[in-house]
Amino acid sequence: MEATHDDLLATLRAELSPITPDDSMAEAGRKALLHQLVAMLEAEPGSRSGDDPEDVHDMRVAIRRTRSALSLLEPYFKTKPVRFYRKQLRKIMKVLGSVRDLDVLIDDLRAFAADADPDNQLAPAFEQLDSARKNARRELISTLDKGSYRRFIEDYTAFLKEPGKSARSTNNVDPHDVYPTQVRHLLPPLLYEHVGMVRAYDSVLADADAPTLHALRIAFKRLRYAVSLYADVLGTGAQEFVNEIKLVQDHLGRINDIENAADRMRWLTKQLDAKTDAAAISLLETYAASVAAEGGTLREDMNDIWRHFNTKTVQRQLANAVAGL
Repeated sequence: MEATHDDLLATLRAELSPITPDDSMAEAGRKALLHQLVAMLEAEPGSRSGDDPEDVHDMRVAIRRTRSALSLLEPYFKTKPVRFYRKQLRKIMKVLGSVRDLDVLIDDLRAFAADADPDNQLAPAFEQLDSARKNARRELISTLDKGSYRRFIEDYTAFLKEPGKSARSTNNVDPHDVYPTQVRHLLPPLLYEHVGMVRAYDSVLADADAPTLHALRIAFKRLRYAVSLYADVLGTGAQEFVNEIKLVQDHLGRINDIENAADRMRWLTKQLDAKTDAAAISLLETYAASVAAEGGTLREDMNDIWRHFNTKTVQRQLANAVAGL
């Protein structure tokens, strides 16, 4: 299996090529998706082994970017295959997410314990978390070992390697009409559409609850992925703009991690024995209070971060990036 995986990666790497402004949106998308498939497969062995938690993170990011790109590209491909691929990738991302959430929580709790738990009273809590992570990884490995996963990879690879496969027809009904088809025609309005989706939250941000902030985080991710996927044809301002997006995204991501940690703390406390693990439970309550306080600070800081993102200086970076198209 390992040789097959390595052989596939070598083949796919040899197929990689940069996007050009004259590419059709479908074929540019195919090139971008191939890069993400390579990234996903590169992270698969480490996601299985668990030797480096960043592999699970990298595999999730590649899948998220792929699903976002497939959503962007749906107008240029036939609906059935695109929706099938997104559905299959969502299943993989779900089991990866279970492992990743536990990785983040365990790392955060260990950092807290380094100062707050010199007597190792949180040992029972870490045992529960390690057990939950092992179970989550077993489910991940089981998903990746299924024949349905291998068939999906084979089918999806064939889709990416064959130009024109499942692309919608661009034949004009009236030969005198001219329609935009190339990246240089269609990418600028597509990017600004996503900017609009993000900036629409301006009217609700002041009183945003956790689900609203989570939705905003997803909107920022989609904007970032849209810009990053087409970085080959964008000007230097693109990377500067992506860096600004990442600052907001990381801030919102930490808020989301804290929300997930709160849910996991409630679960973890229920797994412990109130009598024998009283010290651990007390420390978990202290930890929960500390992350809740951090969450409050992050929410307060969100207004300043939002204002900065919407400044002319930052928005001009995107304008400069698309100007060359």
